[in-house]
Amino acid sequence: MTNGTATTTDLDAKLEAYRVELTGYCYRMLGSSFEAEDAVQDTMVRAWRSLDKFEGRSSLRSWLYRIATNVCLDMLTAGNKRARPMDLTESTPLAQAALSPRPDNTWLEPMPDARVLPTTDDPAEAAVAKESVRLAFMAALQQLPPKQRAVLILREVLAWKANEVAELLGTSVASVNSALQRARATLAERQQPGAEAAVSDPLDEEQQKLLERYVAAFEGYDMSALTQLLHEDAIMTMPPFDLWLTGTEDITGFMTTLGAPCAGSRLVPVQVNGLPGFAQYKPDPEAGGFTPWAVQVLEISDGRITGFHCFLDTKRWFPLFGLPLHLEAEADEVEQGA
Repeated sequence: MTNGTATTTDLDAKLEAYRVELTGYCYRMLGSSFEAEDAVQDTMVRAWRSLDKFEGRSSLRSWLYRIATNVCLDMLTAGNKRARPMDLTESTPLAQAALSPRPDNTWLEPMPDARVLPTTDDPAEAAVAKESVRLAFMAALQQLPPKQRAVLILREVLAWKANEVAELLGTSVASVNSALQRARATLAERQQPGAEAAVSDPLDEEQQKLLERYVAAFEGYDMSALTQLLHEDAIMTMPPFDLWLTGTEDITGFMTTLGAPCAGSRLVPVQVNGLPGFAQYKPDPEAGGFTPWAVQVLEISDGRITGFHCFLDTKRWFPLFGLPLHLEAEADEVEQGA
């Protein structure tokens, strides 16, 4: 092996070590799983190309964050703000429910924890990281102008010092502190639905039992049991549709009417946006077994499910989560259907 190859391999490893945390940063900035991964890839390519300009005056990490920030700010110049259905429309009564899709770039997208949350031995640090990718916080971030967004993430989530952020952004400490104050004020003014979700890390025994009961109720399509688990003001969303429903009656009513084909589904646990979630497979009447239908993200507060968010673009989401695009029926299910 030549020295050049050894150096190249070493640099690859050094850059790759930052991929997960950079993806988390870009995801918080952009609100899109796929754009975040594209932004990180662009960051890595730019780092390679301009390696000769890296003079070592800052750490490799801060240099990469500077590049990633510039990539994200460039991507955000179009002004698109990713959102959830309740950020765009009023809640719809079940009697008026209509499934109207909006373009992909409208929506805040789900993200597997493993792609954005670096492993850490510090429980407090892990909890902050998880809270900072939860859907409600992500939606709040999207309300901020891009540079305020960067300042808030770097200062409050990643715990950078004001002078470090000022150097990264090429501005003054006073400007950074002012941007942080404005960002905090904006978030305080706009209380986001779901912001009160209190999911411990790891899940406590009560939350584990709640999820077990949820799986039993959903797979059994037992609306009475499901009603017992939902908060009376629970919210259900289904991107790419802008429809969202509030309250147990409308949610279970939807599930037994427009959502009736989901009866008999199977749920596979996933870790998504710092919250408990499930990959939902519904019965496939043509091929047999089960076909992907949704990535579900659950928000929990005070022992009840307060948010029930179903991301339906399964051809995009299931591969992102490393999930198969078909589940075979188990032997006992085949026998029962015979």
